[in-house]
Amino acid sequence: MTFNFAMEVGGVVIGGFSEVSGLSSEIKLESYEEGGLNGFVHQFPSRTTYPNLVLSRGLVNIDLFYLWYKATSEGIIQQMNGTILLLNNQHIPVMWWTVKKAYPVKWEGPKLNAGSDEVAIERIELVHQGISKL
Repeated sequence: MTFNFAMEVGGVVIGGFSEVSGLSSEIKLESYEEGGLNGFVHQFPSRTTYPNLVLSRGLVNIDLFYLWYKATSEGIIQQMNGTILLLNNQHIPVMWWTVKKAYPVKWEGPKLNAGSDEVAIERIELVHQGISKL
């Protein structure tokens, strides 16, 4: 299975991924309409929000992400810092993003179809408290 992204959690690379989505952030704005000024509305930044990260990959034998998700579903919440690594064609990191206090909130197994020759893909979704690009 080819992959272009890897994720490191707690100093250990725990998986290679073919797709990563949710690497974004947005500053929410609060509007203030000032009396006597009808030409515009003041916009003030309030808080930064981050969507959940969704990591997709082909099935593997050692599944630390699923075990992490299973523990979370049983009430054992382990918030962990991690790093998403963008890899070149020799699988050497060329760029990375750090994720703060992440834990899994959704796991999606592969769509199984005996009439298809597609790779079985699973997805894990992580909630977190922020992303930094390095």
